[in-house]
Amino acid sequence: MQVRRLAIEGAFVFTPHVYTDTRGSFVSPFQESAFARATGHRLFPVAQTSYSLSRRGVVRGLHYTATPPGMAKFVHCPQGRALDFIVDLRLGSPTFGRWESVVLDPYDARAAYLPVGVGHLFAALQDDTAMSYTLSREYVAENERAIAPTDPELRLPLPGGVAPVLSERDRAAPTLAEAADAGLLPDYGRCRELDDELRSAAGTG
Repeated sequence: MQVRRLAIEGAFVFTPHVYTDTRGSFVSPFQESAFARATGHRLFPVAQTSYSLSRRGVVRGLHYTATPPGMAKFVHCPQGRALDFIVDLRLGSPTFGRWESVVLDPYDARAAYLPVGVGHLFAALQDDTAMSYTLSREYVAENERAIAPTDPELRLPLPGGVAPVLSERDRAAPTLAEAADAGLLPDYGRCRELDDELRSAAGTG
């Protein structure tokens, strides 16, 4: 398992070894020992697992959870191909407003870990792109927030060649500046406290 620490504090990308033979392939996107070495703790107690299925051009995000309660995520793409964005939305963070992107697919089998307060967006590069989510909390609609994926301040390089397919919620989402002015963004210090609570609940590696 290869581990890459992202420029966004607390976020990582994991790339496992993919075993292939004449039958196909076998891969383990999550391995506790590698995760614990990178983060200093085991994966958070899992409250929910989910997956989405999207056609080419679909953009989901930029999403995050109100803090508190906050939510940490571990995401990978077992089918299709996605351009994944990890964005620091934590007010007061030393990397606030910074983003990184990574291509997720079942061939390299990369996975991304997003701590509390970090936003997530992906663009489906192929039809039938599946994204798998392991979540530290169950989904509660009223706790979910969004930032406009086309915010000119963030300048996320969404794929060209096809018009982005957005939900009405994402199309109407505020910009980063508007969300900050409205008091909707998570506080960095509170996010760190909630991350510490998850670490305590998970135990050290």
